[in-house]
Amino acid sequence: MKAVLDFCLVFLTLHTPGVLSLSTHVAIIYPQDPVLRMGSNLTASCWVHPELGIHASSLFWTLNGQQLPSSLYRVQSPTNLSLALAGLNASRQTSGDNLVCHNHKGHILAGSCLYVGMPPEKPVNLTCWSRNTKDLTCSWAPGGKGETNISTQYRLKYKLRWYGTEKECEDYTHTQPYSCSITQDLHLFTPYEIWVEASNQLGRATSDVITLDILDVVTTDPPSGVTVSRVGQLEDQLSVRWEAPPALKDFLFQAKYQIRYRLEDSQDWKVMDDVGNQTSCRLAGLRPGTVYFVQVRCNPVGIYGSRKAGIWSEWSHPTAASTPHSERMMSGSCDSKSSGDSNSTLRRELKQFFGWVRKHAYGCSSMSMKLYDQWRVLMQKSHKARNQVLQGDKS
Repeated sequence: MKAVLDFCLVFLTLHTPGVLSLSTHVAIIYPQDPVLRMGSNLTASCWVHPELGIHASSLFWTLNGQQLPSSLYRVQSPTNLSLALAGLNASRQTSGDNLVCHNHKGHILAGSCLYVGMPPEKPVNLTCWSRNTKDLTCSWAPGGKGETNISTQYRLKYKLRWYGTEKECEDYTHTQPYSCSITQDLHLFTPYEIWVEASNQLGRATSDVITLDILDVVTTDPPSGVTVSRVGQLEDQLSVRWEAPPALKDFLFQAKYQIRYRLEDSQDWKVMDDVGNQTSCRLAGLRPGTVYFVQVRCNPVGIYGSRKAGIWSEWSHPTAASTPHSERMMSGSCDSKSSGDSNSTLRRELKQFFGWVRKHAYGCSSMSMKLYDQWRVLMQKSHKARNQVLQGDKS
């Protein structure tokens, strides 16, 4: 899965597993490259060839370049210096820790790699999705704390539920750890059984098996051609339009959409859940003279008759547009306080009507906006005319 970038030190000695011999070595360490559980104890020995004329008492040990205290050494014979390590900590790198035997001048005589870790725990959170029914990608998480500290392999296995043979996913994703994509010989309308097997030199574990039909886990590309534009001179509205995902244009499904938008200087998105399956929407109740960023995403509901909800696509790229400036804000004028009772009553009634229309026309429902648009334009013209009169009186 993960490329190992660190490698255990290359030593002067060569080792044949299961063979302890000084005939072709100046020195050897035993055991060679042990794999141990965290907390284990280890007794290692450095054997030197008698012909070297080196006494074991002149040797010393290092672990990852740090000299170990002599209190851990024991001279077993003139050619054998042992080392006792207790309660070993996890390896610093999956390629092992370097345990090295040196002569009195510091030259390397022999070395070994220590692999200290834990067996894998049961992988969890196995989930899968299919982009446009062209592949099946699954991701998971290691069990427990997620780190074994030694090299651990994860294999995604799958088979058709009733009659398929077991197969292993081959396209492991390097950019996203713990994931793999199945891109060949996919079957629609047939359930798959999928699981993950984890293994290292200390043990193995298997995730729960999930069963799914590809049509139940389809996600699409984001909607394309997203445009955001003004609605005439209506200062608190923007119109959003988009196109259905092209990859599924020939599929039988009922798409539904979501829109989210935010102010230019804010990171807080407001999500519109009531868009339905239409490919246009009117945003109302916005601030006049303000830039908004808008995104759209798609969910393919009931693709080819599936009874399960689809998976939301990623959001489209943000598209920006600004609402018109308010005439009242630009003029800086306010309503006259000398109006008669009849005008005050009318104003209150219009305000109530405005609030009712805004409440019921907000969002992207199928309600007609024609009457509301006409009323808003009329009111804006009325305000503009009144402001011009007031400005004329002041001059």
